[in-house]
Amino acid sequence: MKIINLSMECYPVAKVGGLADVVGALPKYLNKIEGISACVVMPFYDRSFVHQHEFEIVFEGQIRQNYQHFNVQVLKEKNDVLGFELFLVKVPGLLDRENPYGYWDESQQFLAFQHAVLHWLTAQQIRPDILHCHDYHTGLVPFMIENCPEFGFLQGVKTIGTIHNGEYQGQMKWEMADYFPWYRSENAGLLDWDGVINPLAAMIKCCHAFNAVSEGYLHELFQHFRGLERLVQQEHAKAFGIINGIDTEVWDPATDEFLDFNFNNENALQGKSENKKALCHAYGLNPDLPLFSFIGRFAGEKGADLLPEIVAKAIQSTGGALNIMILGSGDKRIEFELTELNKTFDNLALELGYKEYLSHKIYAGADFLLMPSRVEPCGLNQMYAMRYGTVPVVRYTGGLRDTVNDISRGGSGLNFGSATAEDVTHAIHRALHIYYEPGMMGDLVHSNMKFDFSWDSSALRYLDLYRR
Repeated sequence: MKIINLSMECYPVAKVGGLADVVGALPKYLNKIEGISACVVMPFYDRSFVHQHEFEIVFEGQIRQNYQHFNVQVLKEKNDVLGFELFLVKVPGLLDRENPYGYWDESQQFLAFQHAVLHWLTAQQIRPDILHCHDYHTGLVPFMIENCPEFGFLQGVKTIGTIHNGEYQGQMKWEMADYFPWYRSENAGLLDWDGVINPLAAMIKCCHAFNAVSEGYLHELFQHFRGLERLVQQEHAKAFGIINGIDTEVWDPATDEFLDFNFNNENALQGKSENKKALCHAYGLNPDLPLFSFIGRFAGEKGADLLPEIVAKAIQSTGGALNIMILGSGDKRIEFELTELNKTFDNLALELGYKEYLSHKIYAGADFLLMPSRVEPCGLNQMYAMRYGTVPVVRYTGGLRDTVNDISRGGSGLNFGSATAEDVTHAIHRALHIYYEPGMMGDLVHSNMKFDFSWDSSALRYLDLYRR
């Protein structure tokens, strides 16, 4: 079975969020299964990975968008260093930039990527068994292969759509239809939702099956989906929930090259203590205090706007008897407020931006991980934390519901109900009680490290969906 994953992100080529981690791991684990050949096709980015590895041009062609013609190159990484074939689609002027997102013409970018991919597959007569489309950026592919005569060779290829984050749907005005490859206009309704082109809605309508990245998130989409509730209810027969896994080869405290001290379950308490000391020393924190952490984008859906109030309430209500470390970036107001607090509180450490190596050090050295998410389709951070013996303190929503049960129910962490600073602070005080009960804390560290969140089981669930 040949499976092609289409995505704007893939770790370690280009990462903005969890999408990259999923796409960088799923095909690698699928390829371990006999009879499966999975690859990734993504845009070309002017980034270090491209310059540090060897690529060859495997296709050259041309596409038309509106009145413009664009050259297309497809480059293949020669040595399959990621555990799967990696193809980069380069369109000078659109798909040759540094970052995946944030450009004024990104709707045209995403259209060019999808058009170029299908042009390449058609021209070279490459017909996969499954086209796996990740998020709205590739959501128009199922429509195009059935309704654009240019891609008649691909008609009938099975398509799977994965919703990593339904908050982003890629809506565009109907004027953008001029940038599409020619399609049968009588089927234009498949692109429409509430009077605009909605790529995520088109994906749900046109794909053979779609999934959310956890059972909990799928259930939430039926009630809260930014206007697509009625659509997902209508298409419920082809909806599935599959929890993401984590790449346990990359995320392994016993071999992680980013850590100051490697450890496994047997010496976890010592290993975490040594990593905590190194981390606290680097940021001027007291290693004898419990260390709470936050890693992620400063966005409302992550509850990051609550962080300034959480920091102030937690430090003041405990008399400064804890440390907090924050790694992330995004909303400039949040960055400013946290920067000001960092000047006020000695037991707050703030690192703006995203540093992959530092995230590993924090998972290994922190005692607790805070996730006050308003929306969390799956969440990988809580799985990374547990893999490294760190206790997750999470809002009970989406994929967090599927992976973190409260210790009062025999679970692995602490749950709170509302995305408010008060609820988070209350959970922090509960966590402090656990921290100062050494036996309870030690048991949590050891038991959390035993959880199996590997892609081995999640990949089998995707394979079952493909086979359907």
